[in-house]
Amino acid sequence: MKVAREDNLVVALRDLHSGEIVEVEGETYELPDNVSAKHKFADKDFEKGDLATMYGVVVGETTQAVPRGGPLTTENLAHRSAEYGEQTEEISWNAPDVSRWKDVTFNGFHRSDGSVGTANHWLVIPMVFCENGNVELLREAMLRALGYERRGHYQTFAQELAETCRTGGDLSRVSLPEEGEIRPSPIFPNVDGVKFLVHGLGCGETRGISNELCGLLAGYANHPNVAGVTILSLGCQHAQVSILEEEIAKRNPSFDKPLLVYEQQKHPSERDMLERAIRETFEGLRKANECERLPASLSKLTLGMECGASDGFSGISANPTLGRVADLTVALGGRVILSEFPELCGVEQELVNRCAEPAIGRRFIDIMRNYEDRAKEAGSGFHMNPSPGNVKDGLITDAIKSAGAARKGGTSPVVDALDYPGWVSKPGLSLLCTAGNDVESTTAMAGAGANLMLFSTGLGTPTGNPVAPVVKVSTNSKLAESFVEYIDFDTGPIIRGESTVEEKGDELFESVIAYASGEKMTKAVRQGRDDFLPWKRGMSL
Repeated sequence: MKVAREDNLVVALRDLHSGEIVEVEGETYELPDNVSAKHKFADKDFEKGDLATMYGVVVGETTQAVPRGGPLTTENLAHRSAEYGEQTEEISWNAPDVSRWKDVTFNGFHRSDGSVGTANHWLVIPMVFCENGNVELLREAMLRALGYERRGHYQTFAQELAETCRTGGDLSRVSLPEEGEIRPSPIFPNVDGVKFLVHGLGCGETRGISNELCGLLAGYANHPNVAGVTILSLGCQHAQVSILEEEIAKRNPSFDKPLLVYEQQKHPSERDMLERAIRETFEGLRKANECERLPASLSKLTLGMECGASDGFSGISANPTLGRVADLTVALGGRVILSEFPELCGVEQELVNRCAEPAIGRRFIDIMRNYEDRAKEAGSGFHMNPSPGNVKDGLITDAIKSAGAARKGGTSPVVDALDYPGWVSKPGLSLLCTAGNDVESTTAMAGAGANLMLFSTGLGTPTGNPVAPVVKVSTNSKLAESFVEYIDFDTGPIIRGESTVEEKGDELFESVIAYASGEKMTKAVRQGRDDFLPWKRGMSL
């Protein structure tokens, strides 16, 4: 198939063989070599130095001649993207018809600032890595007592192996039980969980990195899915509690959630600090449990859009499906976050032209160029973004990967461009600078206020988030079957021609409402995936 009419690359939807004659949109191609599914072949005869286009944009430059029908590989195609600059087109947008959802609501947790959570969590956070051990002590002390500890078939398997070792038995005779687990039975049923976040920052790096950490943690404290926070601080680190409080005030001047701070160097002993922290956190949880789900407008949704372990189908099935959900959300007054700036390489001009104001486009350009300059200073660059798995499955240049990745942001106007660790405050589509690393990106989007995230994947990944449910969307049905523990939604029917992007997007949006209401639980939540990784931009001192 051709993604855009003007493309000169064609995508193989199945394995194609040497000598095979295929027809695409009325054009006939005789293939001189095999072309694997998800990979691309030439729409025309390429000479060395010709530009390759896909998704309507430049995605590469040929390094040698490629005959019509020939496969494009890393041996004959190098990364190349178009130049970009000031806005060149008038902004226009045909919003989708959302009358079907005009009066629909989701059941969420209402906060005093008007935001609405899709979950209700309590956080325990260290200001510096020195307190990670104490955070782990609190986790061990509190999870079982509160009824949040989960025990699955792997734990049962390990216990049986341990008992077999103790009795001198044959380990090969012990089998992994079928899927099943002891589900949590919390004493505070309206609190979805107590999340213990650990990290390796807070001191030793530049002050700028520590300040960014404080901004990120402030976003988590202010998050609509969070009822309260327990903070552990050593006292002497760069990441001071006072900076955290300043960052919280920037995001929400009327912040009134419980913020329980324990600075170890001010306590007579560690025992004293932890005793107080546990007792007062229990008191906070008892209060948080009084909050119940109530109907809320869909305009209270803030969706983060992510793609990871991507393949050659990502930009054809799953990402445009996410884009459809993004457009529906924006049309209903909600907020959408598009991040992963290394994966916007090649579509910068398209995004600049979608900016609601020229100043937004200029800020996006400044952030993009600053990021790429930093990458080059480190001896790298956006062209090195695709992973071996990406390349193997058809994403052979960063521009090909980026052009497909950007489709998860939909088509609506860009209302803001934010540097890390920004906070999304405007209805509509916001661009948030993050790394292309999946966990750093999802961590940042939750820190920017995403109360639910959609995550497309073609190869499979277990990534979740501590506070925001992550809905996994597969690009193909084979993955949905093999990665069944984590895939929530399959867009494979689009590849098979059994459904359209609009149909699957509408279906996914209905699921989003159910997940936001707590009626459905994502696989990542069910598996206890609380991946949290602050982005470290710079060096340690």
